[in-house]
Amino acid sequence: MEINNQFITPMRSWTLEDLRTQRNQRPQESEGATLFKDIFDNVVNNVKVTQADVENKQYLLATGQLEDAHSLPIAESKAAISLNMMITLRNKALSAYSELIKMNT
Repeated sequence: MEINNQFITPMRSWTLEDLRTQRNQRPQESEGATLFKDIFDNVVNNVKVTQADVENKQYLLATGQLEDAHSLPIAESKAAISLNMMITLRNKALSAYSELIKMNT
């Protein structure tokens, strides 16, 4: 019976220098981490944009330059929905993180 050593890596002893370099190395971002970061960045930017739109429409209404008064409540609703989505995403991320921490203990 012949053993295929193609997938077997021989073990070697660890040195103190190996452990130091492993601790100092920063882990690479996985594809999932960058995807979550991009999604979270988009959500935060969406909140900023919708809030800026509300502030602009409030200014226009206060100065009498807003022609359609119904656009302000619509903009406020959009801003509230985007803020609620960001808060929900944050809460889900914190919940998932705490579940991961519980798994390690």
